[in-house]
Amino acid sequence: MKIVVINGSPKGKAGNTNVMVSAFLKGAKEAGAETASIFLAEKEIQHCRGCHTCWERGPGQCVISDDMLSVLSLLGWADIIVFATPVYFENVSGMLKVFMDRMTMIGSPHSQKDMKEENQDLKPTEAQGPKLMMMSSCGHSDKSEFQVISLWINRVAQKMHMDLIGEIYSTRGKLLNNPPEELQATIDNYLKFLEKVGKEIATEIKLSAVTRELIKKSF
Repeated sequence: MKIVVINGSPKGKAGNTNVMVSAFLKGAKEAGAETASIFLAEKEIQHCRGCHTCWERGPGQCVISDDMLSVLSLLGWADIIVFATPVYFENVSGMLKVFMDRMTMIGSPHSQKDMKEENQDLKPTEAQGPKLMMMSSCGHSDKSEFQVISLWINRVAQKMHMDLIGEIYSTRGKLLNNPPEELQATIDNYLKFLEKVGKEIATEIKLSAVTRELIKKSF
């Protein structure tokens, strides 16, 4: 089992989101998974130019020379891809959005409507390739802050023909990095829970119904 995380936090390794990711990956590694974290803050990835040359030449054929292809090569190694980001202005970080715009080179040029119409007479098949997960943190205590991100990642999964096997959202993200003493035990228990989630993903490649419900009710 190979898990690759694309971390879109501009704070990189010091970000609150990485506290979540680190706990999740710790559990996954203890269950035998190979893991890798890619911090977009450490990469040079330019904005997509919208030239669509990749659609004409074939997947991966981008006119821009930067770190994008090296990241894509690592994604090709993964059984599970995790996108991680803080909530910035009700959405994913700009850094992750730039990366995803460049993912156009391996996506479908067709709209969701076109794909549904073209495949309406075909029997449903299981999605091929790696599975997909989403992890995000925000500063507020309201989980509605993740509504746009949840909609976005579900659309991304459809576009990339990938199974979305889990969404993990943490409110009050600043407490993950520097909790007050009275909340330390609560944070420790939450991070241990994320370790268990990582183990479950690494062994089952999915989340149980019980775990999904616990995620909804967790920190």
